[in-house]
Amino acid sequence: MAEISFIRDDESLESLYGGRLHILQKKKGYRYTIDSILLAHFVEPKKGERILELGAGSGVISLLLAFRNPGVRVTGVEIQAELADMAGRSISMNGLEGRVQIMAGDVRNAADFLEARSQDVAVFNPPYRKRGSGKVNPGREKALARHEIAGTITDFLRAASRALEPGGRVCLIYPCSRMVEAIHRMRAEKMEPKRLRMVHSRPGSRGDFILVEGMKGGGEELSVLPPLFVYQEGERYSEELEALFRNLSGAAG
Repeated sequence: MAEISFIRDDESLESLYGGRLHILQKKKGYRYTIDSILLAHFVEPKKGERILELGAGSGVISLLLAFRNPGVRVTGVEIQAELADMAGRSISMNGLEGRVQIMAGDVRNAADFLEARSQDVAVFNPPYRKRGSGKVNPGREKALARHEIAGTITDFLRAASRALEPGGRVCLIYPCSRMVEAIHRMRAEKMEPKRLRMVHSRPGSRGDFILVEGMKGGGEELSVLPPLFVYQEGERYSEELEALFRNLSGAAG
């Protein structure tokens, strides 16, 4: 079936890895950002693991994880049925129906549709802004992605904890300004932080985000990785980001 048959009038097609991976996005409304790319590359899945993505949006993280790790199976959960449908069409377009599935669901009601202890890894890029803080985007897709309207970090962690096997891992990205809350909530849900990396715009700048991995029921021991810089001098990407984007574009490097 031709790729064009998968695309709706209000959607655009993003190609990664030299055209070997295709992802549908809304022309207006929710579109994935570098946060999702960084999180997908922070996860270190093992062959055969079952991965759960909560708040999948366009499905970019699920698709990247499945494409880069042929031995894993991925389940994405998205509250907005239209986005879940779009992500499902991206899965079909890439021939990944056997290893990636997207379901419409609300993380706050995870017990209704997520089987307990059925996953090895949970991944999510939750809304960063508290409900009632800042200007809420008038578009529903962007509003739900940015503000805690349909789920807080605690809701995401509880859904992850329910779905994970003992010893399972959770990976997330969150603003540095709310890092204390993220760590506190992880420990409250018995998801002990084990691996952490700070994301900075450039050397010398304050941290913007944290990438953190926790273990369900894990003991206290945290490994802090070297910082990740997005830019170097001026507006040039750092060497690490340039290498990442070269890989995404399919160029040799």
